[in-house]
Amino acid sequence: MEELLKETPILNYSHFLIKNLIEQRKWNELSDVEKVKKIYNFVRDEIKFGYNTGDMIPASDVLKDGYGQCNTKATLLRALLRAVKIPTRLHGFTIDKALQKGAIDGIWYKLSPKNILHSWVEVYVNEHWYILEGVILDKKYFQELRNINKNVTQTFCGFGVFTDNFDNPPIDWNLSHTFIQDKGINQDFGIFDSPDDFYRSHQQELSYIKSLSFKYFIRHLMNRNVNTIRNKH
Repeated sequence: MEELLKETPILNYSHFLIKNLIEQRKWNELSDVEKVKKIYNFVRDEIKFGYNTGDMIPASDVLKDGYGQCNTKATLLRALLRAVKIPTRLHGFTIDKALQKGAIDGIWYKLSPKNILHSWVEVYVNEHWYILEGVILDKKYFQELRNINKNVTQTFCGFGVFTDNFDNPPIDWNLSHTFIQDKGINQDFGIFDSPDDFYRSHQQELSYIKSLSFKYFIRHLMNRNVNTIRNKH
C-alpha cells in the first residue's frame, strides 16, 4: 500500500495549490469514507469537463486549469486522495472514439485515432477497491446533455458519454463503483501504481503534427462545443 500513497512527478500533491485546497476544505479532518466522497464530488463538479493540453500534465496543472477529461481528472483525483492518505491505483484502457462524437466533429473527428487512451481511478477504502470512473463529467454539463436528449433513457454514445443507463448512470459515489464511459472500452492494459508508470508504456496514437494540432487548435474547438452545451440555460 505504501507504493499507492507515493507522490510522483504527475501526482505532485505537495504543490502549494493542492496543499492549500486540502487545508481550505479541511478534508484531512474527515473519515476515510467522507474524504473520498468530498474529494470525488469536488473533482467531478468543480473541475469542469474539458480538454487540457495533454494527458501527462501534473495534478497541480489540472487544478489550475479548472477543467479536465478522463485521464487528467483521474490524475487530480488520485493526487488529492493520496495527499489525505487514501491509497489509489490506475486502471488503463483504450475506448472507442465514437463516444467523443459531438464534442469533436467533421474532419477532426475523422482524423482522430479510433482508439483513445483512457484510465480510471481505483480507490481503497474500508478494505475494498472501488472504481471511480463517474468523475469525468460535471453534473451541470451532464444535466444539459440529458435535457437536449430527453427521449434517450438507456444507451447513449457521444459527447463524452458511453453508458447503457443515460437516464440514471451510476455517477454518485457511496461505497460503490461509478461509471460514465465504461461501455466504450475496447482494450484493457491492466493496473498501474501511478500514471507515470502507465504513460511510460502507453500514449495516445497521435503523430507529432496531430499532437500539436490537438494542443493548439482542436482541443479549443472541443472545449467550445462542451461549454456551449453546459451553458444552454
